Amino acid sequence: MRALVFETFGGPEVLHEAEVPRPVPTSRQALVRVEYAGLNFADVYRRQGNYHLAGTPPWILGYEGAGVIAELGGEVEGLAVGDRVAFADSPHANAEFAAVDAERLIPLPDDIGTDTAAALLLQGLTAQYLVADSHIIRPGEIVVVHAAGGGVGLLLVQLAAQYGATVVGLASSEGKRAAAKAAGAAHVFGYDDWKEAILSDVGPADVVYDSIGATLADSLGVARTGGTVIFYGMAGGDPAPVDPRLLMDRSLTLTGGDLWNVLASAENRRTRATALFNAIRAGHLTVQIAATYPLTDGADAHRFLQGRGAIGKVLLHIG
Repeated sequence: MRALVFETFGGPEVLHEAEVPRPVPTSRQALVRVEYAGLNFADVYRRQGNYHLAGTPPWILGYEGAGVIAELGGEVEGLAVGDRVAFADSPHANAEFAAVDAERLIPLPDDIGTDTAAALLLQGLTAQYLVADSHIIRPGEIVVVHAAGGGVGLLLVQLAAQYGATVVGLASSEGKRAAAKAAGAAHVFGYDDWKEAILSDVGPADVVYDSIGATLADSLGVARTGGTVIFYGMAGGDPAPVDPRLLMDRSLTLTGGDLWNVLASAENRRTRATALFNAIRAGHLTVQIAATYPLTDGADAHRFLQGRGAIGKVLLHIG
């Protein structure tokens, strides 16, 4: 089968298309013919050697994809060959076929395309738990969203606005700020003097969603006394250590977030995914695809994603 692979860590140039053995599903897995795979910054980190990566080269990136079941293990129930499915937390998605644990598969309704599912699930499920689990947003709260023009950010802005929050979006370019505004942000700022701008023009935040990492100290600074900062990514580098006395002195809450701790069962995955699908149907959630690249142009897809110009999701079209 065709796959996007790399043998050494490095820049996008280490990626290339190659023929590799087709995976054989275990008794509790399904073999999915992948039509679309979603790209994420975790793929960049793994390619660079800065993130956990199992196995030996040639490595295949990708944890998120959607397609059609081509084969089923003998112990799999409730699924059939030919079913359209998606997954958000199973490796080796950047290939024609992926062997996926059946419990990690999310059946797709007829009105949700495989491209939409691949663009939605990992980042949509992330945004969903951030507003419903990490911090339950209340109407009228001031919510600051870092990287508001990115894949998670645009979804997070929409969901927070639906909860009745006043959303403040931070984004690095005019185009991304415009996208955040269109998604429901009441205020948008760039990253020049953003802390001072928010405190002056909007006021201290009830909750700050920080996916940048290096901005964590200023995120704590822009939160109100008794406010919350949710740290869930390191797109801008590792954060500096936080003195717990700061949290005590201002009664701040600093919490982390990781999707893998939330997706604890097949029922949980499917229930949460159904809520996202329903939000799309109701017009409450729009999935924005920044670009779609064929598998053979995977290196270019990584360059585009890593260049931080993408507004929305970057996809690989495989089948």
